[in-house]
Amino acid sequence: MTFFHRSSPETSNWLAQLLTVILVVLAYILIGQIPLLLHMGSLGLLNPEAEFDTHSLAVAIGFNTFLVYLILPFVFAFITLLVCVRYILKKPVLSIFTTRKKLDFKRFFVGFLVWGVVLAVFLVVGIYSSNQLSWNFNPETFFPLMLITLVLIPIQTTCEEVLFRGYLFQLIGARFKKGFIPVLFTGILFGLVHGANPEVAKIGNILLLYYISTGLFMGLIALMDDGLELSMGYHAANNIFAALIITNDWQAFTTDALFIDHSAPAFGIDSWMTILLLQPLLLLLFAKIYKWKNWKKRLLSEESGDSNHIA
Repeated sequence: MTFFHRSSPETSNWLAQLLTVILVVLAYILIGQIPLLLHMGSLGLLNPEAEFDTHSLAVAIGFNTFLVYLILPFVFAFITLLVCVRYILKKPVLSIFTTRKKLDFKRFFVGFLVWGVVLAVFLVVGIYSSNQLSWNFNPETFFPLMLITLVLIPIQTTCEEVLFRGYLFQLIGARFKKGFIPVLFTGILFGLVHGANPEVAKIGNILLLYYISTGLFMGLIALMDDGLELSMGYHAANNIFAALIITNDWQAFTTDALFIDHSAPAFGIDSWMTILLLQPLLLLLFAKIYKWKNWKKRLLSEESGDSNHIA
């Protein structure tokens, strides 16, 4: 049985599925926002006439503390989702992560290292080809940031992967049977949800193209590899790099990273290269490593088919 066939519309209670989505959203929006709102209230920042962008709010609260507040909603949402899957939907929690008997952490680290190396190359090129990057290392803030980043950001990215490429992926896949439908649905939804990020307001809606492309890319990985491990690693590497290695004053993660990028917000060549070149190449690389096959059957067939690989 393939990954997107793990839910069955005949045996799943649609009320339980809807309740799960509602509870996850409430955990994120209501419970997850309380710590930030309480802190803002203690600083007198809840005045409805006051206007704060992400950067000025992070400055007022403190970069590391603000980062924790940004990630906490994902922690609450992730816990809620796992509890709902286990006790409301009565499914094994592992079933929304992978078809394998246990999580394959080797796959996670392959996804993490491959994309981490690519990002490191981008950084080196940027250092030697631009004067917009400045060194920002401060041990008093960097080491707490490193702890926060390495502990909490994998929870944040795993929450997104499990919600989009796990739970919703299987929910849609079980009803429409064809693999390309959950890939498209969750990829587009992933992009639109990220439209609320502050960098979209700075760069423009063209940035949604990057988010949607990345959602489609990670959806294809989940479909072809029968699990989330590779996309979990890719996603974690991307966000850890954005928080720990290089930052700016207009993205979602404004931190005391090692480097500050002073360039103006733009949809640059690195974004186009990622969409048009790197993500397709990574798909081919992973397909070669893990011997993916039957692409057409996976994307178009209504039958579950055989697994692409030996687990």
